[in-house]
Amino acid sequence: MSPHSQPDGHEPHWRRNLIVCLFGSFTTLVAMTLMLPFLPLYVQQLGVEGQASIARWSGVAYGATFLSAGLVAPLWGHMGDRYGRKLMLVRASLGMAVTMALMGCATTIWQLVGLRLIAGLAGGYSSGATIMVAAQAPRNRSAWALGLLASGVMAGNLAGPLIGGILPPLIGIRMTFLGAGCLIFVAFLATVLLVRETPRRSTTGARSRAGWADIPDKSLVLTTLGTGVLLMVATMSIEPIITLYIRTLITDPARVTFTAGLVMSAAALGSIVSASPLGRLADRAGHGTVITGALAVAGILLVPQAFVTAGWQLIGLRFLMGLSLGGLLPCLSALIRHNVPDHSVGSVMGYAISAQYGGQVVGPLICGFVAGQMGMRAVFLGTSVLLLLGAVCNWRVLRLSPPPP
Repeated sequence: MSPHSQPDGHEPHWRRNLIVCLFGSFTTLVAMTLMLPFLPLYVQQLGVEGQASIARWSGVAYGATFLSAGLVAPLWGHMGDRYGRKLMLVRASLGMAVTMALMGCATTIWQLVGLRLIAGLAGGYSSGATIMVAAQAPRNRSAWALGLLASGVMAGNLAGPLIGGILPPLIGIRMTFLGAGCLIFVAFLATVLLVRETPRRSTTGARSRAGWADIPDKSLVLTTLGTGVLLMVATMSIEPIITLYIRTLITDPARVTFTAGLVMSAAALGSIVSASPLGRLADRAGHGTVITGALAVAGILLVPQAFVTAGWQLIGLRFLMGLSLGGLLPCLSALIRHNVPDHSVGSVMGYAISAQYGGQVVGPLICGFVAGQMGMRAVFLGTSVLLLLGAVCNWRVLRLSPPPP
């Protein structure tokens, strides 16, 4: 048992908190991603004209939330360490509920972009939930709990666009935003009424200021942060070219977007299926074992993706790749939980989340450059090399670390 642990090793209400965090993360992600199918239409309604301008402003509006959220994630993690993690969930759910509803009242594109920036600054429920679960779950079950939470997050990402494609024709775009705000408000109420957190004992000034110097294994934490970036780069470097790649495999233009949607959903579905089981395996066999193995398998699976000749082959390979990568984020979060003092978990997890957001930004940039210079197959092969190098690096640093006692 770590000297930084509580006497019983975990928060006594961790199971109930996990259920609320799972529900809240799912609903907030549904609300945040349901705008994807109709965002260009809404941008056009706000006065933007021309196909290129609509596409550009849609990208700016959607990416604004990730940019601002990545910048403030360490701050909210630090605040959670000092003032309580439930307070951060309450803040995020209420802030997201208000800003989401206000998006439906926007009259100019600048108002929409500004509200998306505010949503990133004020929000971050799923990030806060990850920090809470990582800090509260028993150490020997943390990867399983984080895997379950990750499944809820990915399920929300999967269900959101589907719901967003159904609601606007029925109730209109502006009412869809209002409905999304109401959905997040339900998560806010559940968080306020059901989440329990043991009162935090006061800390001395030196202890509250402890940070990087207080971490015993800095190389392991740095490797964990780097692997989070690598995972997001690997994921986001492929998705922007999926539709273009499918177009080279399918002769019927009417089937291109449908097949591309299946390819993207296959990877997400695979991750949903495997996140919790791989987390449970990591709790028993060691987080380093699962992280190294997942990176190696995913890297190998990327090679045949560069040479497929039919859409169904790519769908199957992406599903298998989703299965292999599903446990990575839970295992990375669990490693931080096990190797960082309790009073610094939120701060370090905040940096990890910021690093992942950075990967989401860098990934598409790398993809565009490589695809433009060397072709689309080079994106798959280059990403494969990155994942295999990541597997080697993790094996050397983590040494297939055994599970904590």
